[in-house]
Amino acid sequence: MKVTVHRKAHFNAAHRLYRKDFSDEENLKVFGKCSNPSYHGHNYELVVGVKGEIDPKTGFVMDMKVLKDLIYEEVEQAFDHKNLNVEVPEFSELNPTAENIAVVIWNKLRPHIKKELELEVVLYETPRNFVSFKGE
Repeated sequence: MKVTVHRKAHFNAAHRLYRKDFSDEENLKVFGKCSNPSYHGHNYELVVGVKGEIDPKTGFVMDMKVLKDLIYEEVEQAFDHKNLNVEVPEFSELNPTAENIAVVIWNKLRPHIKKELELEVVLYETPRNFVSFKGE
């Protein structure tokens, strides 16, 4: 029997969606107001799910305190109140779309979670726009 545990987190960050090889007009056409050269921000909501067998000794799939600390260290400290394009090395050449942010978060968390456990990252950029990534 597999169970999924979830931990919610939150961070605020600014970004700009654009391609360096596009003109401002092309960026505006593709990315709309999200291509604003002065950047814009979001209040991101993050849900991390870890799925696996319940450990018969502890009753846990994963210790939630460990998951909480991992998200804080790997994601919140790295992204909160940052300009993703400028201050987060993973986005120096990668467009910080919600899709790419979710993949980066997954890649930051995956090495710290037991291999036999499944990991899913759900990232809300707005209450209505969100993405999920399971490493597939």
